[in-house]
Amino acid sequence: MLQSKIIAKKLRGKKFQIAFETGLSRSSDSLKIVLKHHPECQKIIVDERMRERSYGKLERKYHKTIIKRYGRKQFDRWHRSYDGSPPNGESIKVVEERVLSFIEDLMILIEKEKVNVIISAHGNSMRPFRRHFEDLTIDQMMKLENPHDKYFDYIVEFR
Repeated sequence: MLQSKIIAKKLRGKKFQIAFETGLSRSSDSLKIVLKHHPECQKIIVDERMRERSYGKLERKYHKTIIKRYGRKQFDRWHRSYDGSPPNGESIKVVEERVLSFIEDLMILIEKEKVNVIISAHGNSMRPFRRHFEDLTIDQMMKLENPHDKYFDYIVEFR
């Protein structure tokens, strides 16, 4: 929650009409802290396409435990490859497909409604956001480490 308070302070001068969150508590709890300073934001939309990557059978397991059981090479493949999926989990490629679908709909909304939006997403879903808006390659995206106390500000221009 400390990171959310830091971000909230940094965003005080911004104005948002619509907020997006996932159904996960980390997303909604963080957004609530930020929106305390934004009474102008009266609409919150839950969209699961931005949810965190599913690690399937590896969900909620420590990295050390996975490395010990499967080896470092397999861990790195699951954790940092674009199309490698953990058992019953999602690859970043699958996450990117979800996020790009959300971005397409988001652009339509922003252009139609002429609004500023705030998005409370997760680390693995932020990678495809950043790839899209920062024009990154897959390799650049996969090397990203998203800081927990920083926000990313993008300006969308329509012709």
